[in-house]
Order: sequence, then C-alpha cells, then structure tokens
Amino acid sequence: MIEHGWLTAASILDDSPVQLDTASGLYVPKNYDRSFKGPVSVRHALAASLNVPAVRALVIDDVQQFRDRLWALGYHGIVEDGEYYGFSLALGSAEVSLVEQANAFRTLANLGKYSPVRYTGARSDDGEARQIVSPAAAFIVGDILADASARADAFGADSALRLPFWAAAKTGTSKGMRDNWCVGFTDRFTVAVWVGNLEGDSMRAVSGTSGAAPVWRDVMMALHAGNPGKPPEMPEGVEVRQVRLPGTREPPRREYFLAGTAQREVAAAPEAARRPRITSPVSGSVYALDPDIPLDRQRLAVIVSGSVAGYRLILDKKPLGDADAGQQILPRPGSHMLALVDPGGRTIDRVRFTVR
Repeated sequence: MIEHGWLTAASILDDSPVQLDTASGLYVPKNYDRSFKGPVSVRHALAASLNVPAVRALVIDDVQQFRDRLWALGYHGIVEDGEYYGFSLALGSAEVSLVEQANAFRTLANLGKYSPVRYTGARSDDGEARQIVSPAAAFIVGDILADASARADAFGADSALRLPFWAAAKTGTSKGMRDNWCVGFTDRFTVAVWVGNLEGDSMRAVSGTSGAAPVWRDVMMALHAGNPGKPPEMPEGVEVRQVRLPGTREPPRREYFLAGTAQREVAAAPEAARRPRITSPVSGSVYALDPDIPLDRQRLAVIVSGSVAGYRLILDKKPLGDADAGQQILPRPGSHMLALVDPGGRTIDRVRFTVR
C-alpha cells in the first residue's frame, strides 16, 4: 500500500478493538500482548508487530490483491483465493515455508527485485530476476524493519533484533506458540530461522523474540565478523521530510516518503470526521434470551459512534427511529439485520446478529 501511495510510513492507523463480519463469522483480531496502543503510525505498527493495525490496513487494500502479491513474491503454498484466507492473511494465517519467507525478505533486500531460489550445486533455469516491488517502497519498508526505536515499545531497547550494524528484521509467532520465526537481512546476507517442535506441540512462553531471534542474531554476528552490514543507499523516488504526529505518543522524526506523498504533519481524523458506525449490537454476535427474566427487560441497547444527527436506524427493513435517540430493541428469536442510514437514504453501516 505504500507503493500505491495509499499509506505512508507516517500514516495513522487505529490500534483499537475491531470486529469484522466475514463469511465464516465474526473475526476479532487481537495484538500479541492483548493491549491496544490507540493511534499509531505505519512505521510503529509494522516495527512493533501490531496485529490490529495490520488487519485495518488490509481492509483498506483488498484480500485478493494481497494474496496475489504474496504469490508474486514466491509464496506458492498459498493456493486458495483471498476469500478463503480472509483478513487473517495479514497476520500470516496461511501455511508457508521458511525458504519462501527467506526469499521474500531477500526481495526486499534487493530493493524489490525477485528471483527464484537457487540451491548450492543445483542447476536452475527458473527465469530472470524481475521487479515485484518498487525500489522506493522496498527501501522504506526495509528502513522500518531496521528501526530499533520504532520497535522499542514492543521488544525493548536492546532486543536480540538490535545488532551493532544496520540490519532489517521481523519476527512471528504462531497461534498457540506452536512455533516461531525470525527473518532479516543486511546488504549482503538474508537469514531465516525457525524454532518449534516437529510434532507441532506448543512451546511454553517462547515467542519469535525469545526463540528464533537470538539464533538469528548469533548467525548474523558470525557472518559479519570484521565486516559489518551497511545501510542501503536511498533510491530515486524517495524524499525525506521532518514530520510531526500530534495525537500519538510518537515524537517528531525524520521520515522517508515516496516522492509526492510527503507531509509535515499527520494526525488521526477527529471523531466527528469519522464515518458513523454501529458499535452495539456487535456484528456476528449471538444473544440468548433468558426464560427466567421478563421479556421486556431484555432489550438490547443500540450504540452508534460518530456524529449521527439526521441518521436513521432500520431493523429488518423496518424503521426503528432516529440514530441519536438511544434506541433499544427487543428482537424476536432469529437472525436480524440492523442498518444505519444517512439523511440521503444511503446505508452507512450494517450489522448482523442472532437472537436465540
């Protein structure tokens, strides 16, 4: 998305609870530490491995386009279409090999130029190198992954990812701590490390930072003994600008932008400027009526965020009332659709829920 100019490294993403209504049910992504940081920049979100902003970014993009880009980067184990994986694809829900991970990061190290893996001693005619990601976008992503300050909140100021020379790195931990990985690169080497049990059993409190990252660090230190890694030269199409981020916890900084996208100040949109939405009932939820409580005392409160003067609520295609009137509903058992309609009659948000 940086490549398309939809986001920059300074763009603000909302790290707050989110529920996404999908074909397979309600998807509620959470961060590794189960906390939320509020408004964060793309740089901070990526460097600190924040899950919720990653999913929000994929909502801006398109799951199928993202899946196709991963395929182009050599992730040929991702054989289903985007709808099969859903928004969790942003968090690595698909099965991939360590070699695929290493070669994708190698593409970033080569400023977006992809070439097939070649094993020592093997002959291969799998095609010429081709540009998959623009050099400018690859440079900015690499700079984010090398930013020890941006990831300090999540990993600490002196984590295993911080080397005494320039190196970009990313870790990952699977659900249930079954395994973890760390992949990173310098100007000369790309190293990928996997740690886990071959049987697939969960490990105890072992994450990518404490499991694979220390091994990655030792390998990198050995490979660069006497010849430390050097930062890449800034390619054409990148400009530098001092930027302020009011409303976040991030101090002013020097930031890289694609040419033509630079800004001196980036802030989250004020609440009044955000698209109104229904926050309760929660889309995809199931509500159970209690037979021991009188029915008229089991009403559901409708909560709508944002400025909704003149907006109306429609329940199961029938008018419910004004959106700012504190509506309460007593739906009968079954599936229901609640819609928020603007003064012009356009549906702004809708939620599906079930009562049993």
